[in-house]
Amino acid sequence: MDSYENIQSHELSNLKKQDEVAIVMVPFPAQGHLNQLLQLSCLISSYGLPVYYVGSATHNRQARFRANALNPSDIAKIRFHDLPTPEFDSPPPDFNSLSKFPAHLQPSWDASMLLREPIASFLRDISYKARRVVVVHDSLMSYNVQDVSSLSNAESYIFNCISVFTLYSWICLSSGMPVQLEEEMLKKLPSLEGVVTDKVRELGASQSPYMDIRSGDIHNTSKVIEGKFLDLMVQVTSTQNKKQWAIGPILPAKLDYISNRNNICLEWLNKQPPRSVLYVSFGTTTSFSDREIKELAMGLERSKQRFIWVLRDADRGDIFTGKARQVELPERFEERVKEVGLVVREWAPQPEILAHSSTGGFMSHCGWNSCIESITMGVPIAAWPMHSDQPKNGFLVTEILKIGVLVREWEKREEMVSASTIENVVRKLMASEESDEIRKRAEELGEAVRQSTEKGGASRMELDSFISHITR
Repeated sequence: MDSYENIQSHELSNLKKQDEVAIVMVPFPAQGHLNQLLQLSCLISSYGLPVYYVGSATHNRQARFRANALNPSDIAKIRFHDLPTPEFDSPPPDFNSLSKFPAHLQPSWDASMLLREPIASFLRDISYKARRVVVVHDSLMSYNVQDVSSLSNAESYIFNCISVFTLYSWICLSSGMPVQLEEEMLKKLPSLEGVVTDKVRELGASQSPYMDIRSGDIHNTSKVIEGKFLDLMVQVTSTQNKKQWAIGPILPAKLDYISNRNNICLEWLNKQPPRSVLYVSFGTTTSFSDREIKELAMGLERSKQRFIWVLRDADRGDIFTGKARQVELPERFEERVKEVGLVVREWAPQPEILAHSSTGGFMSHCGWNSCIESITMGVPIAAWPMHSDQPKNGFLVTEILKIGVLVREWEKREEMVSASTIENVVRKLMASEESDEIRKRAEELGEAVRQSTEKGGASRMELDSFISHITR
């Protein structure tokens, strides 16, 4: 276990009844959700409020273990509470599956749906000792936090881990409302075909009866990025009468305290020219087959561009069990590219890599974490969506914000992406006239986004507004 020891219920007695507002975070157990709620925990805690982070022991440990870009002294202030969670299977991913959705994580998600009772009991304990309990939860944990409604001094807010554009599109498409985009754009909008499994669709549907309990919605985005879609969201949800706050990006926009950190990626980047390196990473829920890895390796090599490639399989439900697959790269590949490329097989400090002055592009699956990190750091994206919200995020990046290029259309998701396609996309993003325009837009947007988190900026004002609302 790492240095942040668990703080169990006796800690609750430290709350002073008269003036304390206690914040309880309830994340969904998948990396892209765990870390956003941990980032938000640190942000809210910086206002001097007590924040409890509630989940299974293994997922709480995972959140801390992989706390990219967060200052350890900020994490030390968060009070982690381990819930008793039923044991679950943690099988390896199926890297040969045509669908890239991480269906192997289903057992851990099923187990997380059995947490209603322990969460209710924890909330009751806190509600005796705090003036108000504010529960901030993942939308996929709505069923588990439903007992908020039985506590007179508790209220809840959904934290959306996806882009507002994706959320808005989903609401429109599932309720038969038109998506407000130009005709040409609508033709290119990726379908919802194949984005998730039936089981996950059922899991999502099972949450909706409990979503009305919430008092509002928090979004990890900025008006600077998605102002138009935030306005449209207010329109399509106007009957629900819920408050909305766009407080993103919630990751620290300044990464000063880690610039001297020892890490192989950062040390390697220090030796490269400005904006010359393509960072290649497909997140924690994507696995490539041996053939796909081979095509990607050849494409990167032939592009003659510098790169850092994080080569990992999708997470298991419990990341601390099981051995990783040893992926075979083409013979002598690493030897041939050692002057221009670095292959990394362990956890990489992604926000720090994207913030580095030598990084000039990001080949990404377009999970919202990766998109918001890349946008904030002003790095253009080669968008290669795999499942879930990623096709819509990829569309936002390439078609709406125009700060990236598409590797492969969603309709062709089951086709092999060839080495020559990869080579062309990499050159287009890193070394073409078009790339200069894309990079300029990405850098300008990044600058505007970073400013929005400063005092007086749009996102900071939204965050202050949320804090004053919950501490009213």
